[in-house]
Amino acid sequence: MADNTKKLMLKAQINEITEYHIYRKLAETSKDSNKKVLNKIAEDELRHYNFWKTYTKKEASPKKITIWFYYIISRLLGLTFGLKLMERGEELAQKAYNELSKTILKVREIEKEEKEHENNLINMINEEKIKYVGSIVLGLNDALVELTGAIAGFTFAFQNTKIVGAAALVTGIAASFSMSASEYLSTKTEDKESPVKASIYTGIAYIIAVIALVIPYFLLKNYYFALGFTPISAIIIIFLFTFYISVAKEVSFKKRFFEMAVLSFGVAALTFIIGLIIRVFLQIDI
Repeated sequence: MADNTKKLMLKAQINEITEYHIYRKLAETSKDSNKKVLNKIAEDELRHYNFWKTYTKKEASPKKITIWFYYIISRLLGLTFGLKLMERGEELAQKAYNELSKTILKVREIEKEEKEHENNLINMINEEKIKYVGSIVLGLNDALVELTGAIAGFTFAFQNTKIVGAAALVTGIAASFSMSASEYLSTKTEDKESPVKASIYTGIAYIIAVIALVIPYFLLKNYYFALGFTPISAIIIIFLFTFYISVAKEVSFKKRFFEMAVLSFGVAALTFIIGLIIRVFLQIDI
């Protein structure tokens, strides 16, 4: 057997035992239905590890840093996100499988099982964060669209960072209560999810976006600089959340990112101009 083939087999073996430990570790801290799913995937990974072991004739140690990385990510941001992020990052393992399948026919069977079986099992995971992702999108999107525009308008109307920050904060908090109430009533009529939980997720997402957008106005004295940081904060929020959704829900990152960005900044630019016109027209001088 060629040295290169042996190295590829060992890489595949290490990958399988690492994933086995990730799934087992997550199963230990998961509830009933999710625990069963995770243990089932772990069993498959261990079986694949033993398959490679028959060829390498060696025991392989898992990558401890990788185990802890995906464990922490999954605990903080949800099982679905963590596991799908892990599956997306397996390009190296995929190349190894493709190469090895040329000489070992059973590898194709394992590769197919990895793709279909594990994806089906991961999609069976019952997770609250994913259930209410629509409510989170509503909260974030509304905050970004409404408040980015309002902040731009306040900035040119008042030209004082503390006043703009206070006005935006009060407006944002009031709007978060309004959005939460609207989501509660909307979800209640659909009779699909818990209206209370949906409203809480919407409100929390809205307030997080509000805080991120107004912080520069309480830290900086120059309102031009503060205004300059607002779109940066908005872009970061849009980027992070869109990345989360694109991984967890397996949707296009580019399409969602540009959609939210164009909508948010389009409204901001329009409100910015309106604020300037109102200030000049009403001769407001603060």
